Amino acid sequence: MPFTPGQRWISDTESELGLGTVVALDARTVTLLFPATGENRLYARNDSPVTRVMFNPGDTITSHEGWQLKVDSVSEEKGLLSYTGTRLDTGETDVTLREVMLDSKLVFSKPQDRLFAGQLDRMDRFALRYRARQYQSQQYRQSWSGLRGMRTNLIPHQLHIARDVGTRHAPRVLLADEVGLGKTIEAGMIIHQQLLSGAASRVLIVVPETLQHQWLVEMLRRFNLRFALFDDDRYTEAQHESDNPFETEQLVICSLDFVRRNKQRLEQLSEAMWDLLVVDEAHHLVWSTDAPSREYQAIEQIASQTPGVLLLTATPEQLGMESHFARLRLLDPDRFHDFDLFVEEQQHFRPVADAVALLLKGERLSDESLNAISDLLGEQDVEPLLQTANSEHDGSDAARRELINMLMDRHGTSRVLFRNTRGGVKGFPQRELHTIRLPLPTQYQTAIKVSGIMSSRQSQEERARDMLYPEQIYQTFEGDSGTWWNFDPRVEWLMGWLTSHRSQKVLVICSRADTALQLEQVLREREGIRAAVFHEGMSIIERDRAAAWFAEEDTGAQVLLCSEIGSEGRNFQFASHLVMFDLPFNPDLLEQRIGRLDRIGQAHDIQIHIPYLEKTAQSVLVRWYHEGLDAFEHTCPTGRAIYDSVYPQLIGYLANPDNMDGFDPLIAQCREQHEALKTQLEQGRDRLLELHSNGGEQAQQLAEEIAAQDNDIQLVNFAMNLFDIIGINQDDRGDNMIVLTPSDHMLVPDFPGLPEDGCTITFDRDVALSREDAQFVTWEHPIIRNGLDLILSGDTGSNAISLLKNKALPVGTLLLELVYVVEAQAPKQLQLHRFLPATPVRMLLDKNGANLAGQVEFESFNRQLSAVNRHTGSKLVNAMQQDAHAILQLAEPQMNEAARQLIDAARAEADEKLSAEYARLEALKAVNPNIRDDELEAIEYNRQQVLEALDQASWRLDALRPIVVTHQ
Repeated sequence: MPFTPGQRWISDTESELGLGTVVALDARTVTLLFPATGENRLYARNDSPVTRVMFNPGDTITSHEGWQLKVDSVSEEKGLLSYTGTRLDTGETDVTLREVMLDSKLVFSKPQDRLFAGQLDRMDRFALRYRARQYQSQQYRQSWSGLRGMRTNLIPHQLHIARDVGTRHAPRVLLADEVGLGKTIEAGMIIHQQLLSGAASRVLIVVPETLQHQWLVEMLRRFNLRFALFDDDRYTEAQHESDNPFETEQLVICSLDFVRRNKQRLEQLSEAMWDLLVVDEAHHLVWSTDAPSREYQAIEQIASQTPGVLLLTATPEQLGMESHFARLRLLDPDRFHDFDLFVEEQQHFRPVADAVALLLKGERLSDESLNAISDLLGEQDVEPLLQTANSEHDGSDAARRELINMLMDRHGTSRVLFRNTRGGVKGFPQRELHTIRLPLPTQYQTAIKVSGIMSSRQSQEERARDMLYPEQIYQTFEGDSGTWWNFDPRVEWLMGWLTSHRSQKVLVICSRADTALQLEQVLREREGIRAAVFHEGMSIIERDRAAAWFAEEDTGAQVLLCSEIGSEGRNFQFASHLVMFDLPFNPDLLEQRIGRLDRIGQAHDIQIHIPYLEKTAQSVLVRWYHEGLDAFEHTCPTGRAIYDSVYPQLIGYLANPDNMDGFDPLIAQCREQHEALKTQLEQGRDRLLELHSNGGEQAQQLAEEIAAQDNDIQLVNFAMNLFDIIGINQDDRGDNMIVLTPSDHMLVPDFPGLPEDGCTITFDRDVALSREDAQFVTWEHPIIRNGLDLILSGDTGSNAISLLKNKALPVGTLLLELVYVVEAQAPKQLQLHRFLPATPVRMLLDKNGANLAGQVEFESFNRQLSAVNRHTGSKLVNAMQQDAHAILQLAEPQMNEAARQLIDAARAEADEKLSAEYARLEALKAVNPNIRDDELEAIEYNRQQVLEALDQASWRLDALRPIVVTHQ
């Protein structure tokens, strides 16, 4: 190499040393001083791992004094370079900077600078970077962006609601689907979409205390969202970190009681600047004009300070019109400000809803229905459409559909309320009840009798609860927890049934964790039955392992023994047998138990087995649930209301099951009340609202489109390549599952999203749904998104050099593969990526500037190339630097034109879509007051900001690869 004292070089293997200066030469060696670190290096002159640093016109360089020079020309004298150009801080022209005066701490960030400085990357990393750019840009453009990455079944009505609400500005809606239709899933999808798009970054979820862990698990396992659970201890801890403890976390879950009982805490929650508030079991927020409850006032205070609000309830109207109005009032107090006016409006829409029911059935409309529709639409040209829809002409079906769509847009609460019912959503299994009446053992009889004498101070409610679990009374009475199962006939029945149904997966639910643990021991020791235990005392990882063992088909557990709380938030749809070893105290918990199996997507009818002891509270509750509420074989939306109305009488029978006088009339009364409420709810069904909430054919199509993207082979190949390059170990475990573990040689010490002890992943949705220990990996999973960020935010793969064996071209022919990125900078909440995500533009130029990329596809071309080692690559770079720089200059005008076309297309699309959405909502606001002024203002403001940001869009070189033709 032609070394000269004063030249600047960079080490190929120790780039962190900065720029080195040649300070000594002899016949065989060269010595470089690296001023940035004060270190010297001695290299062999003929084979030194260093690269000459040479800049070109157009580059910006920094002097050792800190000022910068925009290079106009480069000259060489006696082997030393001098750069002439404009000094940026003073504007002075024709300033010369000799290379020996360059800043020794120079960092090469531009791809061409890193290439010409000899900081070469591997060829496979270059390919990965380009693929990452392509895939990231493609994913943002998909219509289902934000909806495909959840560990959930693809249920059309859930996807419809999530897409409708999740893409709104600051959505404020009431999710009121019936039990089992997935309100929690819908809320999670909306949260996931809002976070992923940047529309929200701070989310508060307020739930009843018993549901906190369920929500925590659901958000983590289904949506990969790590919420912080705030209780008294966590709040106290956070007080040391911030004046407002709730500002220490972005995603928070807390209980309604936690919010309500402390005024200072409520003030801090209200002031914490949340983007989205989610309230579950919102029907517990009691309100009246004169006396709103403390809970209602607390949520009202937070909701008034929060742009987006989601309220969840399974009982929108069955608790009364006033209660329903109260929840809508939380969403939009300006719109829902007068209860009497609201009642009048709802009555006005009832004939329209009835008319829609007739349209859906294809039946003729009555004059009353025709008048109601005409009054609502209020348009001159609607009469012909009404006549066609109400006829038997060929176009009547199309007219009915058009009419229904028009009515949905104008429906009273369709924009703020979503309500799906089991009657309107298909796909649920049947339930079959099997009750097993068993004798009450004398040991229990004695214990119950003695405990009754000794517990005279107990309240009737406490006594009733105890009577449901005679094994607990016996253990307290005897002081011995190790013998009750020897005589309890339920245990004998369970063992016998399980041994005669070895091929069946069975979920057994007990009220208490210690009962589940004791049953597992008995089943294992006496019959060798494989049983997993699942309860609240276990960590989430331990629960995952138990659930995974239960899910394994051949070698897994036959039985999963769950406690009441331990079973929350989990669905075991691959099982169809449910054994309730005891019964819960209220209908909500009963439905929650059955709901572990009774979900959309369950392939078999559910067999519910209830072994119960006669002459106990269990026998009372079995009859009341089955005969009074029909709660085992059908969902029971009336259960809680009836439970509350007969609570004193029911408690009396449970506490004293020997005295059943008057119980039969109570059963008859409850059944009559149940049937009346059911009829009332059915008559009150708003078919138009349900149709709007269901999504129809469009929702079905959306589900099919997402399903078609599952198991995307491009994602699998990209992920495997990504894991290899990052340095993540992969162990194929079969059944479409892979175990990922960190290695000692990763690109980063800790890869975000990968636990220290590793994790199991799958690309198969069905496997993920049955194996909760396996993370479901899609383009939206944190591991993939973090991997993309790691590759694209740094220099990984930003340059490489390759050889092309091609005898049709002269040896030494140089091609330059360039990857540019067209992008615009804007706040994340503008969601600019809808129109112009960071978009890669690939060029393949020869020395004349001819772009061959259109004829040479990247993947097939990449397979023809071979890599070179770093040392050979550095020599090639030194030899080709001037030619490569000349090709770069030829590329710029072509890239300017390509970028302009992309930016103009994105601007036109944004203007068209956002203007159309504004015009549509503005027109509908005249007939549907549920469209808020702030929504319209936000869309117009968003449009202006998006267009301004696109006007400022630019392009830059992201990666380049010189390709040298060889014949060997």
